[in-house]
Amino acid sequence: MARRSPLPRYTVPSLTPEVGGQVATILQDRLNALNDLALTLKHVHWNVVGPHFIAVHEMLDPQVDDVRAMADAVAERIATLGGSPVGTPGALVDARSWNEYSLGRATTQEHLGALELVYRGVIGDARAAIDEVDKLDLVTQDILIGQTEKLELFHWFIRAHLENTGGGLATADATDETEAAVAGAETEPATPG
Repeated sequence: MARRSPLPRYTVPSLTPEVGGQVATILQDRLNALNDLALTLKHVHWNVVGPHFIAVHEMLDPQVDDVRAMADAVAERIATLGGSPVGTPGALVDARSWNEYSLGRATTQEHLGALELVYRGVIGDARAAIDEVDKLDLVTQDILIGQTEKLELFHWFIRAHLENTGGGLATADATDETEAAVAGAETEPATPG
């Protein structure tokens, strides 16, 4: 649930402090989501196992770096708008509307299945934020659009591991990470033997 940020004493030219504060509040939710996503991706990077370990392990580090850069850009935009970005773990946990990532050590396909669902949520919320700022601040909207395009690319990287040749996605019907992990595991390729 979004918290209302205190009204900034100043904001960017042509916006009122009220609008600047409203946009900063929307961005704080994005900052929380991006910080959480970066930590989750690193957690998966450390805990993934199985035949495709190195491919997934190495695929995730650039995503972590880019998501951290996105979080930095969002925090700096909040400050530019006169707000005060909050990046502490406790504040993130208190403010988030999603559950903690639930997998520990698991196969590449299990983690990819769960990450597919995570990305689905992050991107859905990013697109909602894009809509929210549409009439408020086009500069912020532009930042969010660029970030969402990159997140959608990363999501495709994950989905490519879960898709069959007919275009079906193993996790299409999953509603939680456990279901998505099980569905992902069902796409596990046979090991030579």
